[in-house]
Amino acid sequence: MDITDFSMDFFSLKGQTALVTGGNSGLGRAFSLALAKAGANIFIPSLTEDDGTTKDLIENEGTHMEFMQVDITEDGAAKRVIERCVETLGAPDIVVNSAGLNTVAAFEDFGREKWDPMLQVNLTAAFEVSHEAAKTMIPKRRGKIINICSMFSFHGGQGSPAYAASKHGIAGLTKAYCDELAQYNIQINGIAPGYYATELTTETRNNPEANNKVLAHTPANRWGEPMDLMGAAIFLSSRASDYVNGHILAVDGGYLVR
Repeated sequence: MDITDFSMDFFSLKGQTALVTGGNSGLGRAFSLALAKAGANIFIPSLTEDDGTTKDLIENEGTHMEFMQVDITEDGAAKRVIERCVETLGAPDIVVNSAGLNTVAAFEDFGREKWDPMLQVNLTAAFEVSHEAAKTMIPKRRGKIINICSMFSFHGGQGSPAYAASKHGIAGLTKAYCDELAQYNIQINGIAPGYYATELTTETRNNPEANNKVLAHTPANRWGEPMDLMGAAIFLSSRASDYVNGHILAVDGGYLVR
């Protein structure tokens, strides 16, 4: 292929099916909307019931959304999710493992009752969904899997060892599945958000000392907005990234360099 063959159509997801776990809330909603804006139909499995807000946003873009309320940590849930996606929108061309859980507690209070649920949601469920989805991608010799990592994929995790361990784990899974699946023209990459202005960070942002600590470590000198992640999601889902594989893309305002 010659360089003159490249066009902006390489970023289009028109007619494709994207599965976004937890895609009707938080940063997951931004990922869902981004892929819809690029032309994809969206399948969202989530524990959180959908009130129609996300569906309206997506279908206003001229694409279709299907929702499945499900606990993706249950035995067999991943298989049921992929089967429902195939039934309603077709086999997934794109999977975004966005569902996540973070619990913070003092070291002495952080036992298995806090550890286990976070590893199940953040790592094991992502593995199972990816494993089931890849079975539909291999015969097509095409597919994109995006795992949502974190700054804690690179750093320690004071206050939440399970979050840090699961996010290191999802980065490792990204690289391992690249090694397994690149031969089938399937790309598996990660997005590692920095510090974002979301409902989950309200308390930190309202604490002057904690807020200033984050800003002092971020060269961009601001918190990220969900929109900052949308272009990265489209790029890693599109033909434009076909030779990007096993990479963890930090979208962090420069946090990691300081």
